[in-house]
Order: sequence, then structure tokens, then C-alpha cells
Amino acid sequence: MLTLHMYHNSDTTKSKKFLTVIAAVIAGFALLLLSLSFLIWRKFQRRRMGVAVFDDIMRGECPTYLLETIRASTDGFRPENEIGRGGFGIVYKGQMPDGQEVAVKRLSAENRVQGLKEFKNEVDLIAKLQHRNLVRLLGCCIHCSDRILVYEYMSNKSLDTFIFDPRRRATLSWKARMDIILGVARGLVYLHQDSRHTMIHRDLKAANVLLNEEMVAKISDFGIAKLFSSSGDNSQDSTITERIVGTYGYMSPEYAMDGMVSFMQDVYSFGVLLLEIVSGRRNQRSFNLIAHAWNLYEENRSLELLDPAVRGGCSPAELEHVKTWIQVGLLCVQESPSQRPQMAAVIPMLSHQQAPGRPLRPVVCMPARTPVDLLNMEENTSSNELTITNLEGR
Repeated sequence: MLTLHMYHNSDTTKSKKFLTVIAAVIAGFALLLLSLSFLIWRKFQRRRMGVAVFDDIMRGECPTYLLETIRASTDGFRPENEIGRGGFGIVYKGQMPDGQEVAVKRLSAENRVQGLKEFKNEVDLIAKLQHRNLVRLLGCCIHCSDRILVYEYMSNKSLDTFIFDPRRRATLSWKARMDIILGVARGLVYLHQDSRHTMIHRDLKAANVLLNEEMVAKISDFGIAKLFSSSGDNSQDSTITERIVGTYGYMSPEYAMDGMVSFMQDVYSFGVLLLEIVSGRRNQRSFNLIAHAWNLYEENRSLELLDPAVRGGCSPAELEHVKTWIQVGLLCVQESPSQRPQMAAVIPMLSHQQAPGRPLRPVVCMPARTPVDLLNMEENTSSNELTITNLEGR
């Protein structure tokens, strides 16, 4: 009897193990089906979103190109034709059938949903803009997973390839730097108040300022630009966003910390860019350019900020201009948006038609950990990523 009982227990144990294995197989198969269903649904949603975006574009003002035409213009997107690479894709030099040279931005297939939103945003906004200091969008293409933007070709690439290069920055005289700064300022005035659709760029930086053959500065990359309705005094117009996107070192404190969006955000970025062009140095965590410029200004040594590559070739009158422009740059990076000048007032200051006021001690918003270029985070988490530094004047 004992032997039979032992056999019975053994059979029961085997049956339980068998049932457990069967249950695990069924659960795994069900999980696999759910995963496949989710992938199919997501692919369908992306395709539907892509069709909707394509329909919107076809009804809009932006010309469209066939993929075959763009592929032929870049020799099949050959690596040898690559002229730039960023977080959203690769830029190629191309030549259209009529001989026109173009810059073809092929957006990355990764992060398609967000990338598609930024693609649509850029097409919707920049197609409506026409200004000497804004890069002109010639057309676009959507084909399956390909999302492509076609721009006028800028032979000298971006400003950062000049201003931060130890050898090439010497080719930018003070006169050339003045023209670049004024060009960017005029482009921002157009965006903020003179265009049909006033907007905030939100990611103004040296890499997004392109230079053509005549070294005319043109603002590019409108993927995260935001339409904004102005009530007249646009220094007071603001809104709060939950999605903070931009570049460390160029973000205004109120935007980086609280998600507050206003025209003054671009003014802050312009101030940083102005100081970078004057000095030939990048504002980053390893070198706090704003703090350095402020300390020199406080000690009446502003001219020491000027790039040594051009300092020796400046006349006494130009050196006086340099001091004024540094003062304007410090005004643009003031802590409070209300303390910064509007872009329409910046140009008269730079042109010596209006005397700039005395700046107050600025604050600097820099990453607390690693300098990541692109942010995509909720407003409540920004305090974990950024730090505000008060600059003590000496």
C-alpha cells in the first residue's frame, strides 16, 4: 500500500509540473500575441499619423518633392555628400535637376512620432516665413518612413564651425562678427513682431546660424519653434509648457526651471550667442562664459573678452563698439525677463542709436550633471537636471 501511495504522489507531482509548464507556455504565447498586437497597432497609428501629416502638408504652402528626385540629387544619400549631422537626422548636399544646390535634411527614423511632430512644425512654420536672415525652406518629402526637408544650400555651413575653430575663427574679422550679430538680431525681430505669424525660435544657438557664400547669417532649425500671439508689449506675454526642449547653455532660467515660454527666451539665447561671437568661446559647464564676461565687465576689463584672433586688428572706435556690444549681451542674459530688452530695442543699442542701460548681476542656468544637448522632460523634473548659479560681482 505504501508503495502504491508513493507512486500516486509521484504521478501527482509530475502532473502539477506538466500543468505549470503548459500554463507558462500559454502565458508566454498570450504575452507574445499582446506584444505583436501592440507593435501592429503602433505601426498603424504611426502610418495614420504620417498620412494625416502628409495631407496637411499637401493642403499647405510647402512644395513637395518625389523621393526619387531627392535621392538622385544626393547620389542616393552617399556618405561623401554628408555636410552635417544632428539629433534629428543627417544633412546632405544635393543638386536638383535644374542645377540648384540644396541642403537635404533626412530625419532620423528613430523616435518617429515626436520627429513627425517636429517635421510638421517646421514645415508649417518656416514655409510661411520670408526674410534675408532666415534659411529658406524649398520643399519637403514624405515617403513611407522617410521624412525629408529641402533647404537653400549654405556654402559656409554653420557659425559654430567658424567661431569655435581655433584656425577658422581668425577669418572672421570684427566687422564680419558685427554683421553676423546684426543679421541674427534682424531675423529675430522679424520672427517676434514683423512676420505674418509671430513666433519664438526656442533653440537659437551657434549651430543653428548658417552662413552663405557672402557670410550672411541665417537662422535655421524651426523644429521646436512656437507660434505666439503678441498683445503688443511682447516682453509681458508668456505661457507655461510641460515639455522643455532646447540646448543647455542657451536656455533662459525661467524656461529651463519653470517651463515659462516668452519672446524673452530668444533674447536670452541671443545674449549668449553675442558673447560667444565676441569671445570665440563656447558657453558650457567647463567654462561659464556669462560669469567670465560679467566679472570682466565689473572690473572694467570688458575688452579682455574679445577674441585675441581679432583684437589686434581693431581700431580704437571698434574697440569702443566691442565694449558696448558686451554690455548689450549682458543685458540680454538678465535673470528676470522684464529686465531684458526686446529684440526691437537691441538693434538701436548695437547701432549706437540708443544707449544701453547698466546690466545687473546675471544668473546662469547650467546642467547639474552632464551637458546633454536635447532635453525632453516634464517641468517638475527640471530641478533635478539643472542648477541656477548666482554670480557674485567682485
